[in-house]
Amino acid sequence: MDRRRVTVVAAAAGVIAGATGLGVLAMPAGAGPAPVLPDVSAEALVESVLNAKPTAFGGSVAVNNDLGIPALAGVPQLSDGASTVRMWSDGTGKIRVQLPGGDAERTFVDDGQTAWLWNSAEQTVFKTPHGSFEGQKLELGQEHSAPTDPVTVSRQVVAAIQQYSDVTVDGTARVANRPAYELVLTPKPTEKTVLREVRIAVDSELRLPLRMAVLTNGTDAPAVQVGFSELNVGPQDASLFAFTPPAGAKVTEPELEEPTAEDKAAAEQALTEAKPQLIGEGWDVVVAVRTPQDALAGFAEQQEQRGQGRPQFSEGGDVDVEGLLKQLGKQVSGAWGSGTLITTRVGAVLVADDGRVVAGAVPEQVLVDAIGQVK
Repeated sequence: MDRRRVTVVAAAAGVIAGATGLGVLAMPAGAGPAPVLPDVSAEALVESVLNAKPTAFGGSVAVNNDLGIPALAGVPQLSDGASTVRMWSDGTGKIRVQLPGGDAERTFVDDGQTAWLWNSAEQTVFKTPHGSFEGQKLELGQEHSAPTDPVTVSRQVVAAIQQYSDVTVDGTARVANRPAYELVLTPKPTEKTVLREVRIAVDSELRLPLRMAVLTNGTDAPAVQVGFSELNVGPQDASLFAFTPPAGAKVTEPELEEPTAEDKAAAEQALTEAKPQLIGEGWDVVVAVRTPQDALAGFAEQQEQRGQGRPQFSEGGDVDVEGLLKQLGKQVSGAWGSGTLITTRVGAVLVADDGRVVAGAVPEQVLVDAIGQVK
C-alpha cells in the first residue's frame, strides 16, 4: 500500500476540490413568477429543511460556475462555464448520477448493495460495496469519491453556518416549476469571509433544497450556479438503480484481504497525518492538514516516471499534484515559508512547500495567519 499516495491525495487533491466545492452549488435562470405562499419564519424553515424526510425524485441539475479557475479535464461540473448533471433517487438510499463531459460520461449507481462508477471514455468500472465510498476516499482519491447531490450539500451548509449567520426568508420563487421559499444566510458582521450570502430555494411542500446560490462580496452575480432545471417527484423506474458493466469494460474492486499488523499501523499513521484540523469557526473556518515534507516531490517523481507531464486523474485515482498546483495557482512566500496559492471567487487554498495545506472561503491573509497554526 502506497502511504505517500494516501496522504497526498487526501490532503492536496481533496482539500483543493473541497475548497472549490462551495461553488458546485447555486441557482439556474428562468425561475418564473413568484408564487404566493403562507408566511413562514426563518427558524421554522431552517428546522424543516434539516428534518425533511428523503423522497424519490429524478431530474436535471443546471451547473453554471464562474469561479475563476481553468478547466479540469473530465470534470466540467467543477470548471467555469455551464454544464448539466442528471440524477435520480428512490428515497431509500439508491441513487444514480450521470456526469456528461464532452463525448464521454461518468455514471455513478448505488443499488443498495453495490456502488458502481462507470467511465465511458476509459471504458472502466470501479465497483465497491454500498456505503463504502466515504470510507474509501483516502485510499481512492477524489476520482472515486461518490457524487454529492445539491440536497445533501445544502443541508450540510445550513447546519454548519446557521448560528454564525443572519437568517431570513426573502420572498418566494418558482424552481423547476415547483413553488419555493427563498432562505438567505448572511455572514454576521464579525465574520471574515469573501462570501456575501448563500441563498437556498426550499420546496414549499417537501422542504427539499431545490437550488443554492453562493454570492461573493463586490458583485451581484453568483460565483457558481447549480439547481434543478427539471424535477419529477415520486417513484422512479427501478431499472435506473441497477447496473451491469458493459461488455469489454475493465472492472476493478478494492482489495478486501485482511491487512497485516504492519499495514494497519501504517494506515493509522497515514490517517493521523492526513486528519484535517479546523482553525476558526463559522464562515471563517479554515481546513488545514499537514502532509510529509517529501510527499509532493515524491508524488511528482512517480508521475514523471510514468511519462505523465500534465495534471490529471488516472484510472487508479493517482493525481499529478505538482502539475495540478502549477495549473491552478501561483507561487507565493512570506514569513510562514513558500508555496502555492490557489484563489477562486469563493475562497482560496494555500499549499506550503513543507506539506502544510490550508483552505477556506476567506481572504488570503486569513490563510496566512492560519498556516502558522497547523500542527
